[in-house]
Amino acid sequence: MIDIRPFDTLGHADHGWLNARHHFSFASYHDPKRMSWGKLRVWNDDEIAAGNGFDPHPHRDMEIITYVREGAITHRDSMGNEGRTEAGDVQIMSAGTGVTHSEYNLEPETTKLFQIWIMPDVRGAKPNWGAKSFPRAGREARFEVLAGGREGDAAAGALPINADAAVMAATLSKGQELRYTLAEGRAAYLVAAKGSGSVNGTPLGPRDGAAIYKEDEVVIVANDEAEFVLVEVAA
Repeated sequence: MIDIRPFDTLGHADHGWLNARHHFSFASYHDPKRMSWGKLRVWNDDEIAAGNGFDPHPHRDMEIITYVREGAITHRDSMGNEGRTEAGDVQIMSAGTGVTHSEYNLEPETTKLFQIWIMPDVRGAKPNWGAKSFPRAGREARFEVLAGGREGDAAAGALPINADAAVMAATLSKGQELRYTLAEGRAAYLVAAKGSGSVNGTPLGPRDGAAIYKEDEVVIVANDEAEFVLVEVAA
């Protein structure tokens, strides 16, 4: 089963400094058919104007992964962490028992990012934050795991999260094909971060989403120079 969610059907909120699209119900956007996908709860496609951002606010019991597409984001939190994550790189925050953080675009241009929330396997974990550079050369024609809590993810260099899930990315040249095996009982959500292509023969446009379940193999073909981000979770 593959359910394509075209970009122009996503939830939309334009606050001036923040132009956001929501793949799942979030804030004022509510769609009972798009509440979550397995343990994947939020996938926001955010554009943050230069010199703006999210003032300090709290979270708890959520795994929050930020994938920066263009520009950079600067993070500060109540644990004393501070860091700047730029395009192509990833930061994670395990909110656990509770953490307050802010995220600002301190760059001279608009920052574009995906923010992905995954429900943790265990509530009340110790909060944690981390960031890592992932050179795009490492994901050419293959999925590189950027953040994960599955067996083997940490050993492979992924940022750790408290969930049986993984966030991964791949870049493809025009006409290239990528195959990904989806085990029984697993679900995936795929977004064309750049460019377009198809998934199991179904067209996938720029920044469209594809909710995938009960597909043993996911076959992605790029129409042009493309970048795809995929989240795998327990169904």
